[in-house]
Amino acid sequence: MLTPVEDGPAIVACNTCRHSADAREDETGSRGGARMVAALRLVQESDARYAGIAVQEMPCLFACAEFCTVHLRAPGKVGYVLGRFAADEEAATAILDYAVHYAASENGRVPFKQWPQGVKGHFITRTPPPGFVAE
Repeated sequence: MLTPVEDGPAIVACNTCRHSADAREDETGSRGGARMVAALRLVQESDARYAGIAVQEMPCLFACAEFCTVHLRAPGKVGYVLGRFAADEEAATAILDYAVHYAASENGRVPFKQWPQGVKGHFITRTPPPGFVAE
């Protein structure tokens, strides 16, 4: 049921997410989550700034009402679940840009002024790391 992955800064994308609030798949039959994973990997490969951020995928993050959902996590840092994204390169770039700031942060908190416009309004939850709660 669990697959080991590297324990570093990562974007875990739901690869089975809906395409939109109204559609499970796009016009080609692709799920939004699968398209988001592909966009994240394409953008990641295009810029060396993203090399320290793993792009991982798994089926269903259980946030189905919030299509195209990702979980941003790193050891010892507050984690975040973000959703309601279009499954495209623009959203993937915003997510990866935020992840770079997140990875460089001490505890997972990124000052609002550093947030890319493309992630504003997409935060669903924050999760404390094991053994901690957020202040």
